[in-house]
Amino acid sequence: MKAIEISRFGPPHVLQLCERQIPQLQQGEVLIKVHAAGVNRPDVLQRLGHYPVPAGASDLPGLEVAGEIEDGDLTGTGFKKGDLVCALVQGGGYAEYCTAPVSQCLPVPKGLTSIEAASLPETFFTVWSNVFDRAKLAKGETLLVQGGTSGIGVTAIQLASAMGHRVFATAGTDEKCRACEALGAAKGINYRAEDFVQVIRSETGKKGVDVILDMVAGDYVPRELDCLADDGRIAIIALLGGAKAAVDLGQILRRRLTITGSTLRPRSVAFKAAIADNLRKHVWPLIETGKVKPVIYQVFPLESAAAAHAMMETSTHIGKIVLKVA
Repeated sequence: MKAIEISRFGPPHVLQLCERQIPQLQQGEVLIKVHAAGVNRPDVLQRLGHYPVPAGASDLPGLEVAGEIEDGDLTGTGFKKGDLVCALVQGGGYAEYCTAPVSQCLPVPKGLTSIEAASLPETFFTVWSNVFDRAKLAKGETLLVQGGTSGIGVTAIQLASAMGHRVFATAGTDEKCRACEALGAAKGINYRAEDFVQVIRSETGKKGVDVILDMVAGDYVPRELDCLADDGRIAIIALLGGAKAAVDLGQILRRRLTITGSTLRPRSVAFKAAIADNLRKHVWPLIETGKVKPVIYQVFPLESAAAAHAMMETSTHIGKIVLKVA
C-alpha cells in the first residue's frame, strides 16, 4: 500500500510517500480501506519528534480515518464488511489501509462524505472526554474555548452550543472571531486586541465561566483562574504556550477551582470505546440533523501531506485539514 512516513524528525518535507505492507489485524480490530484521513496538531508534534508513538502503534502519522471495512471479525459488532465508518486510531492513518479497534469505529453519519467523516473522530473524542467527562460541563453552565477556530475549537463551540450552553471563544483575528460566532459562540474574543479576562468578566456580570477548554496553558493558566466562576474547572489538552505556570493556590482553595488535563492517544481501548458509545448516543443525532456540522478548511491528496502540515503550522485555517486517499 501507499503511505506517508516520517523519514526523519524535522520540517514538513520530511513527510515522504512510501510503500508499506498492509497492516496485520490484531484481535478486536478491523481493516479499513482508507478514503480520507484527518490532519491534527499531534501529527505535527510527532513529525517534530515531540509526540512519542505508543508501544505497539504504527509509526505512520494519522489519528483518524474514514473509509470502508475490508476485513475483521465483526461478530456481534453491528458492522459488516463494506460498511462506511470513521475511526479513532493510535497511528497509521496516512495510508491506503489502516487498522482500528472495532469499538473505536463509528458509522459515517447519514448525509456526510468520507472526507467530512474523517474530520470527526480526533476532535469529537477529545472534546467529549475533556469538556463533558472530565470537566463535567452541566446544564446551564458556560464554556470558554481557547483557540476557537482550530479543529478542536470548532467542535467544542458547536457541540456545547447545540447542547444549550453559552460559549465564548478566543481567536487571533477579527475574522476568526466572527467565524466563532457563526458557529454558535456568544462572543469571539480577539486575544491580540482584547484581554479575554476582562471580556469574560464583563460578559458574565463578573461571575466568570464554569469551564475552560485550554490548549495553550503556560501563562494563560493564572489568567484563566481569574475568569473562572466559583467551582470552575480548567481542562488542559495541549501546551502550546508552555508546560509551566505560576498559579495562586489560595484562589484555588477559596473558590474550589479545579485544573485538570489529559491526552487521549495513550488511553486504553476500553476508555475510548466508552467515549465512542457516548458520541453515537448523544452527538451523532446532532450531526445527522445538521445541528453540528463538520468544518473542512482544505483537502489535500495523500501525497501532499507535507503541504497540509505546512498549512497547519501557519494557523491560518478555520476548522479541519483533511487528506484524500485515492
